[in-house]
Amino acid sequence: MPEHRASGQDIDRVAAGLAACLPALARALDRQVGRDFAHPKPPEAQLALLRHVEANDGVTVRAAAEALLMKPNNVSALVTQMTERGLLERRQDPADKRVAHLHLTPTARQRLTQVEQIMGAHVARALRALTDGERDALGSALGALGALGRHLQPRH
Repeated sequence: MPEHRASGQDIDRVAAGLAACLPALARALDRQVGRDFAHPKPPEAQLALLRHVEANDGVTVRAAAEALLMKPNNVSALVTQMTERGLLERRQDPADKRVAHLHLTPTARQRLTQVEQIMGAHVARALRALTDGERDALGSALGALGALGRHLQPRH
Protein backbone atom coordinates (compact mmCIF):
# COMPACT_ATOMS: atom_id res chain seq x y z
CA MET A 1 0.00 0.00 0.00
CA PRO A 2 1.50 3.37 -0.95
CA GLU A 3 2.44 5.74 1.83
CA HIS A 4 0.18 8.79 1.95
CA ARG A 5 2.21 11.89 2.52
CA ALA A 6 1.19 15.50 2.12
CA SER A 7 3.01 17.30 -0.63
CA GLY A 8 5.28 20.19 0.27
CA GLN A 9 2.71 22.52 -1.25
CA ASP A 10 -0.06 21.06 0.97
CA ILE A 11 2.12 21.40 4.05
CA ASP A 12 2.93 25.02 3.17
CA ARG A 13 -0.79 25.76 2.64
CA VAL A 14 -1.79 24.20 5.98
CA ALA A 15 1.11 25.90 7.79
CA ALA A 16 0.16 29.31 6.37
CA GLY A 17 -3.50 28.75 7.19
CA LEU A 18 -2.80 27.75 10.78
CA ALA A 19 -0.30 30.58 11.28
CA ALA A 20 -2.96 33.04 10.12
CA CYS A 21 -6.02 31.53 11.78
CA LEU A 22 -4.73 30.63 15.26
CA PRO A 23 -3.73 34.20 16.25
CA ALA A 24 -7.03 35.48 14.82
CA LEU A 25 -8.94 32.99 16.99
CA ALA A 26 -6.93 34.05 20.04
CA ARG A 27 -7.60 37.75 19.33
CA ALA A 28 -11.33 37.08 18.89
CA LEU A 29 -11.48 35.27 22.24
CA ASP A 30 -9.40 38.01 23.85
CA ARG A 31 -11.91 40.65 22.68
CA GLN A 32 -14.84 38.57 23.97
CA VAL A 33 -13.24 38.16 27.38
CA GLY A 34 -12.34 41.85 27.49
CA ARG A 35 -15.96 42.73 26.80
CA ASP A 36 -17.61 40.19 29.13
CA PHE A 37 -15.19 39.92 32.07
CA ALA A 38 -16.24 41.97 35.10
CA HIS A 39 -12.63 42.94 35.86
CA PRO A 40 -9.86 44.34 33.69
CA LYS A 41 -8.84 41.48 31.42
CA PRO A 42 -5.40 40.18 32.35
CA PRO A 43 -2.90 40.19 29.47
CA GLU A 44 -2.31 36.80 27.85
CA ALA A 45 1.10 36.41 29.55
CA GLN A 46 -0.58 36.77 32.96
CA LEU A 47 -3.32 34.30 32.02
CA ALA A 48 -0.68 31.84 30.83
CA LEU A 49 1.19 32.19 34.12
CA LEU A 50 -2.01 31.78 36.16
CA ARG A 51 -2.92 28.65 34.18
CA HIS A 52 0.56 27.24 34.66
CA VAL A 53 0.59 27.91 38.40
CA GLU A 54 -2.88 26.40 38.71
CA ALA A 55 -1.66 23.22 37.00
CA ASN A 56 1.70 23.23 38.84
CA ASP A 57 1.05 24.57 42.32
CA GLY A 58 4.29 25.61 44.00
CA VAL A 59 6.20 26.00 40.73
CA THR A 60 9.29 28.22 40.85
CA VAL A 61 9.70 31.34 38.75
CA ARG A 62 12.51 29.70 36.79
CA ALA A 63 10.50 26.55 36.05
CA ALA A 64 7.46 28.63 35.04
CA ALA A 65 9.63 30.73 32.73
CA GLU A 66 11.02 27.61 31.07
CA ALA A 67 7.57 26.06 30.63
CA LEU A 68 6.09 29.28 29.24
CA LEU A 69 9.10 29.98 26.99
CA MET A 70 9.71 33.31 28.72
CA LYS A 71 12.75 34.93 30.27
CA PRO A 72 12.93 34.45 34.05
CA ASN A 73 13.23 38.20 34.65
CA ASN A 74 10.00 38.79 32.67
CA VAL A 75 8.17 36.14 34.69
CA SER A 76 9.60 37.62 37.88
CA ALA A 77 8.22 41.04 36.87
CA LEU A 78 4.81 39.46 36.13
CA VAL A 79 4.87 37.72 39.51
CA THR A 80 5.63 41.02 41.26
CA GLN A 81 2.70 42.74 39.50
CA MET A 82 0.35 39.86 40.15
CA THR A 83 1.41 39.56 43.80
CA GLU A 84 0.67 43.27 44.27
CA ARG A 85 -2.78 42.72 42.71
CA GLY A 86 -3.51 39.81 45.05
CA LEU A 87 -3.47 37.13 42.34
CA LEU A 88 -0.34 35.20 43.27
CA GLU A 89 1.42 34.31 46.50
CA ARG A 90 5.18 33.98 46.51
CA ARG A 91 6.42 31.66 49.26
CA GLN A 92 10.10 31.23 50.04
CA ASP A 93 11.62 27.80 49.76
CA PRO A 94 12.59 26.71 53.28
CA ALA A 95 15.85 25.18 52.03
CA ASP A 96 16.89 28.04 49.72
CA LYS A 97 15.63 31.52 50.56
CA ARG A 98 16.51 32.74 47.04
CA VAL A 99 13.87 30.44 45.52
CA ALA A 100 10.18 31.36 45.55
CA HIS A 101 7.29 28.96 45.02
CA LEU A 102 4.17 30.35 43.36
CA HIS A 103 0.59 29.74 44.45
CA LEU A 104 -2.73 31.12 43.22
CA THR A 105 -4.81 33.18 45.59
CA PRO A 106 -8.54 32.46 45.92
CA THR A 107 -9.18 35.64 43.90
CA ALA A 108 -6.97 34.38 41.08
CA ARG A 109 -8.71 30.99 41.08
CA GLN A 110 -12.10 32.68 40.85
CA ARG A 111 -11.06 35.05 38.06
CA LEU A 112 -9.30 32.33 36.09
CA THR A 113 -12.43 30.19 36.32
CA GLN A 114 -14.52 33.13 35.10
CA VAL A 115 -12.20 33.77 32.14
CA GLU A 116 -12.23 30.08 31.19
CA GLN A 117 -16.03 30.00 31.43
CA ILE A 118 -16.36 33.08 29.21
CA MET A 119 -13.98 31.61 26.65
CA GLY A 120 -15.71 28.23 26.75
CA ALA A 121 -19.14 29.79 26.30
CA HIS A 122 -18.02 31.81 23.28
CA VAL A 123 -16.29 28.84 21.66
CA ALA A 124 -19.35 26.65 22.32
CA ARG A 125 -21.62 29.30 20.76
CA ALA A 126 -19.40 29.48 17.69
CA LEU A 127 -19.22 25.67 17.45
CA ARG A 128 -23.03 25.45 17.51
CA ALA A 129 -23.09 27.74 14.45
CA LEU A 130 -20.93 25.29 12.46
CA THR A 131 -22.11 22.33 10.45
CA ASP A 132 -21.86 18.84 11.91
CA GLY A 133 -19.02 18.13 9.50
CA GLU A 134 -17.10 21.21 10.57
CA ARG A 135 -17.51 20.32 14.26
CA ASP A 136 -16.42 16.73 13.54
CA ALA A 137 -13.35 18.00 11.67
CA LEU A 138 -12.38 20.26 14.56
CA GLY A 139 -12.92 17.49 17.09
CA SER A 140 -10.77 15.15 15.03
CA ALA A 141 -8.06 17.80 14.76
CA LEU A 142 -7.67 18.36 18.53
CA GLY A 143 -5.13 15.58 18.98
CA ALA A 144 -3.17 16.70 15.94
CA LEU A 145 -3.16 20.32 17.17
CA GLY A 146 -1.82 19.16 20.53
CA ALA A 147 0.92 17.20 18.78
CA LEU A 148 1.72 20.22 16.60
CA GLY A 149 2.08 22.36 19.72
CA ARG A 150 4.47 19.84 21.25
CA HIS A 151 6.58 19.81 18.06
CA LEU A 152 6.75 23.61 18.11
CA GLN A 153 8.28 23.54 21.60
CA PRO A 154 12.05 24.07 21.57
CA ARG A 155 14.10 20.96 22.29
CA HIS A 156 16.53 21.12 25.21
